[in-house]
Amino acid sequence: MSWCSRDVPMMSETVNTDQNMPKSILSLSDIRRSFQIGPTNTEILKGVDLEVYEGDLLSIMGPSGSGKTTLMNIIGLLDQPSSGYYVLDGDKVSNLNDNALSSLRNKQIGFVFQAFHLLTRSSAVENVCMPLLYRGVRRKAAVRSAEEMLDKVGMGERLRHRPNQLSGGQKQRVAIARALVGSPSLLLADEPTGALDPNTAKEVMSLLLRLNDEQKLTVMIITHDVNIARQCKRQVFIRDGTLIESSEYMNAAHSETADRNGHATAAIVEG
Repeated sequence: MSWCSRDVPMMSETVNTDQNMPKSILSLSDIRRSFQIGPTNTEILKGVDLEVYEGDLLSIMGPSGSGKTTLMNIIGLLDQPSSGYYVLDGDKVSNLNDNALSSLRNKQIGFVFQAFHLLTRSSAVENVCMPLLYRGVRRKAAVRSAEEMLDKVGMGERLRHRPNQLSGGQKQRVAIARALVGSPSLLLADEPTGALDPNTAKEVMSLLLRLNDEQKLTVMIITHDVNIARQCKRQVFIRDGTLIESSEYMNAAHSETADRNGHATAAIVEG
């Protein structure tokens, strides 16, 4: 199935004559995703447009069923849109086969998940090594890079600890190190603080903010937590399969749910 339904140039493909313009890391244009369930064709994403630049710190919020997970899977190269255009750090994703997509995902995207997804029988350094080993990096060099990255996220003294010997916050730091060890263009975090207590969540978010500020790391966070979203430079809300970037939606997130007379604004949070 072709992703491209029309011959329209992407913004990322135009010549950038202004040297001060930020580099486009991710460009989505008219992204649509439909699923066939029996005789019914259900459209989840209905023409998503999004431009993410180098050094952006962006949150995506939306209620359950709004298309957040579908959009994340497409951005993370885990799924393909039914139509539309996607350019990731200069690569036209629509032209790539499964093997090329897998290779691009390994090199360009670092994933951080709510449930950590660490290998339980492997040490912290072994977990962080994994993306580099898949890439074909020699084990000695991979271990050295993993150790350096773990030290950067404050885990330099727990290199040989296994996940069951680490706290939730420490596990997430290992997961962040694993995501960053291959120097990806984009860090994609799905509810990175969702499984953590408030104090630990604050520490993990502070780490992401520091990495974004000091290393100009491009970070995209999928979250239902308004406080997390408010710390990001950009806030995007997904609703009915489309994206809206507006402060009014973030303000509405603190509103109460509708009262019995229906005179209150629905809170924009995931159910």
